[in-house]
Amino acid sequence: MTATTTPPTPPRPRRGVGRTLIRGVGELLITLGVVVLLFVVYEVYVTDLFGERKQAAATTQVDRVWAQSQETATVTASAAPQLATDPQQRVPRYDTVLGEGFAKLRIPALGADYVFTVVEGTDPDDLYIGPGHYSQTQLPGEQGNFAVAGHRVSKGSPFNDLGLLRSCDAIVVETQDDWFVYRVLPMAEEEAGWAAQTRPHCSGVSVQTGTYAGVYGREITVPSDYAQVLPVPTVLSTTVPPDAQRLITLTTCHPQFSDAERMIIHGVLVASYAKAPGYLPPELTET
Repeated sequence: MTATTTPPTPPRPRRGVGRTLIRGVGELLITLGVVVLLFVVYEVYVTDLFGERKQAAATTQVDRVWAQSQETATVTASAAPQLATDPQQRVPRYDTVLGEGFAKLRIPALGADYVFTVVEGTDPDDLYIGPGHYSQTQLPGEQGNFAVAGHRVSKGSPFNDLGLLRSCDAIVVETQDDWFVYRVLPMAEEEAGWAAQTRPHCSGVSVQTGTYAGVYGREITVPSDYAQVLPVPTVLSTTVPPDAQRLITLTTCHPQFSDAERMIIHGVLVASYAKAPGYLPPELTET
């Protein structure tokens, strides 16, 4: 009987160095992609959750302070029709502390539930809590520029929808004793035809002239353009002139998911009210 022999197994071809390198690079890129994706998820979603908790804590704190103040208030809800006030007579009765809330910001056009506690300061830790007041700028209702910064994406994303605001939309600021109603200024593209503007709620809103010429409701600028939050935007002076308007300026990153530019929203004060139990400014019902 003849024994059969098994033919030798041919040698496996050796993998080329180039092929091995390409495979290694591919695996590295996949790993990096997963890391980047996880980072994006953390920045966009996880930090939002942390920011909401920090914002809730700041709101609880400011509500506690205001509640203590209301216990000694002498104005009653029955006096609501006479609550319109002259902001020139306003004297702040509170001190701001870095990182702590002192006001609330409401924008009815962005929803009835749009409300954020504004904290003092614009450092990263401050802005993680919520919108932050530029400490060198004026307080709500004062002559000059009450300027506030906020994240557009992540860490609570309070200013994500600022780009949706239109001219004359109300920006309502609540403090311990007062309500201040600002309205977004005309946009640059509306300047020529503004005289014929018949939209509701535009009373008291006009195209800016004189030292305020060129100040519009929405501007896109560079991050270093700090002049936007000065007492008279774009005028390089920290002095509040005697005839200064009472403005609000909101700043955030632009475009979305980038900090290459800044979106600026400017508004002008058109009304103010004294606070009273049960009273809410009518502007809060606008849509």
